[in-house]
Amino acid sequence: MKRLRVGILFGGRSGEHEVSLLSAASVLAAIDKSKYEVVPIGITKQGRWVTSLHAEKLLRSGKDTGGDARATPSQLHGKNTGGEDAGATQTSPATQTHLRAGDPQATSAAAVLASGDSVIVPPVPAAGDLMPFETDSPAHPQPESVQVDVIFPVLHGTFGEDGTIQGLLELADIAYVGAGVLGSAAGMDKDVMKRLFVAEKLPIVKHVTVLRHEWQSEGRKVSRLIQSKLKYPMFVKPANLGSSVGISKVHNAGELAPAMDEAARYDRKIVIEQGVGGLRGKARELECSVLGNDQPQASVPGEIIPATEFYDYSAKYLDEGSELLIPAKLSKREAKQVQQLAIAAFQAVDCCGLARVDFLMDPKSKKIYVNEINTMPGFTSISMYPKLWAASGVSYPELIDRLIQLGLERHAEKKKNRYSRD
Repeated sequence: MKRLRVGILFGGRSGEHEVSLLSAASVLAAIDKSKYEVVPIGITKQGRWVTSLHAEKLLRSGKDTGGDARATPSQLHGKNTGGEDAGATQTSPATQTHLRAGDPQATSAAAVLASGDSVIVPPVPAAGDLMPFETDSPAHPQPESVQVDVIFPVLHGTFGEDGTIQGLLELADIAYVGAGVLGSAAGMDKDVMKRLFVAEKLPIVKHVTVLRHEWQSEGRKVSRLIQSKLKYPMFVKPANLGSSVGISKVHNAGELAPAMDEAARYDRKIVIEQGVGGLRGKARELECSVLGNDQPQASVPGEIIPATEFYDYSAKYLDEGSELLIPAKLSKREAKQVQQLAIAAFQAVDCCGLARVDFLMDPKSKKIYVNEINTMPGFTSISMYPKLWAASGVSYPELIDRLIQLGLERHAEKKKNRYSRD
């Protein structure tokens, strides 16, 4: 029986490049090699695409790690955070007391990707083909096209989770895992996402969207507008970014301007949200994984208890102490509500394949708000998305298999469309 050729696409230009390496390493370690022929495809931080040979070196080379090809997230980030091997404890199979960005199966050899052969991958009419057509040196002859049956784009954030790579794959007529162009773009843009949630009457927190040029040209007017519509504390966010980069919690008027300036560094749109729980309260942070295409299913909900004031980048990837509880401590009614809202949010942005939906719960009223959707969440074996499905009865290797099949299913469904009258 012929094995399907699966291209694992990773790296990318976003600030979540290293997280992508960790996710891809986990997928490569767990995917069923008897069923799939795996083709690693890397993208450098500069946007260059590299050959399978260099891509494999990135994730599997033991040169910098004593031949063991294992490095902790702390080595990747250059910080002594203890890593997955040095402090992650579990109070039960479903409870992890310290959440990490990835598992120890990735290497720290990120420089390999940056020094790889530079190629450009254009859309081509031959289905299932990626044709590199530019090389930098005569010493590196023109490579053959990369032929795959399906692409698993393990790319997080900008230029990977925002519809850009999905558009290229659509033009090339290649099946791929995850949301399409529309779902990916809408899921990345917090302003557009909220508009779609409102259209579907989903509960969301009060918010204001401001353009960067408005803030920079009329800062005082914008500040007055924000404070007239929202109460402190507030969360100030770039509309298009992942992993909580550029997000600030604002407790008073004195903190608003620096937070706006910080968010404006990352995007032309700034979203300001009213905090849940008030100045003295702290919202519960719930998450639910969704799997499927036209008939999606929701996992058991989980809960994040951040070690910091909120679940920012450092709490997610660098600092110790954040807790991950699976399942979340909710009543049956609350858990069912989270699952229903997760599916509704998934459908509101026309998502498919996979997504993780994040929620906020008011500690006093118990009201649940849809916060955001992540169309390509962290995908290491210990990330929240696969852990929630593991607690729901779907193992990590099985989850990978189902996602590949969903990608093929979606591609086959789209092939039914006609694009001309002839």
